[in-house]
Amino acid sequence: MAGRVIPIQRAEDALRRNAAVADRHLRPGAIRLPALPPLSLYVHFPWCVRKCPYCDFNSHEAPAGGLPEDLYLQALRRDLETSLPLVWGRRVESVFIGGGTPSLLSAAGLDRLLSDLRALLPLAADAEITMEANPGTFEAEKFRAFRASGVNRLSIGVQSFADAQLQALGRIHTGSDAMRAIEAAAREFDNFNLDLMYALPQQSVADLEADLTRALGFAPTHLSIYQLAIEANTVFAKYPPALPDEDTVDAMLDLIEARTVAAGFDRYEVSAYARGGARSRHNLNYWTFGDYLGIGPGAHGKISFAERIVRQARVRGPDSYLREVFDGSAVAEEREVGVDELGFEFMLNALRLRAGVPAALFEERTGCALATIAAPLEQARARGLLEPEPTELRTTALGWRFLNEVQAMFLAA
Repeated sequence: MAGRVIPIQRAEDALRRNAAVADRHLRPGAIRLPALPPLSLYVHFPWCVRKCPYCDFNSHEAPAGGLPEDLYLQALRRDLETSLPLVWGRRVESVFIGGGTPSLLSAAGLDRLLSDLRALLPLAADAEITMEANPGTFEAEKFRAFRASGVNRLSIGVQSFADAQLQALGRIHTGSDAMRAIEAAAREFDNFNLDLMYALPQQSVADLEADLTRALGFAPTHLSIYQLAIEANTVFAKYPPALPDEDTVDAMLDLIEARTVAAGFDRYEVSAYARGGARSRHNLNYWTFGDYLGIGPGAHGKISFAERIVRQARVRGPDSYLREVFDGSAVAEEREVGVDELGFEFMLNALRLRAGVPAALFEERTGCALATIAAPLEQARARGLLEPEPTELRTTALGWRFLNEVQAMFLAA
């Protein structure tokens, strides 16, 4: 699929279909939103140099013959164009280009993508534009070009600086590669995130401390620190590696807390640590139940209308996506979120924030009265899992320790 001429009639038909979908969503519904929430855009890049054995994201090894970059950029533009009726006139507050490995894009390709986004969407003047980068695809000139094109936040998938750990994770970069990439990023970006993982195969507390020391030494503005989880349908699920025991993992968590606090980081979300107020605005919009349009293979979206909230998912496979998007629409699934689901979906996200959210935000973002979750709220507060303050939705220290259980209490609300 080296290139493709897109019939004008087919494109116009797709726009008409999406306009009809938008009209359908404007009909009277079961909820009433006082105002639409902030809107973000997620752009998915599906290819990697190699699939990591722990990864359950929608990522695929790059084609042997090279990436179909030109065709893919055409597809993303078409996907966005046909989605515009769903978000007419709404300002986009943040953009996140994730994957996969988006840094496989050429500098010219990334510039073209951002130019298309600006041409089609009203981006906020101060929009946060984040791009994920793999140290194994690092080129200093590329980072410089990405910044010049408008990316103002870089997220680097380090995971570890230890070569043995990186090999166990199936990563394509070395610790030295990671350090060179971070040094280059720090020269071009004043806002950058480092992804780290812990509880890795054969990892000790001392190993983790060495990783934290290295990471903090680069003075990032943000850290995302994740515990390795064995996910279904991954190589690690089929061939599970030996992982640290529970006591070691607890000691690792204590170490992460101590080192990040000492370095001036605020743990504002389960896995997110920010310094100097540099919180991820894009992810905060997810956690506060904002809206996001997703384009690209497997991308998910949540779009609010005055009287309903709709979720979408794109076709997952890159080849299928490239066919479907030019045939009219790459949306594989679209459904209205039921009133009985909204309480759980809101709390699942909001309680991930250490400071919680104002209770008034529940009605603002779901269109439902707070009374719809009164029973689990009362139960959680009675058990000391949520703070008693009625104007807040926030876990106590005990609730934070048992967050999964607290979230599950709202499942049947």
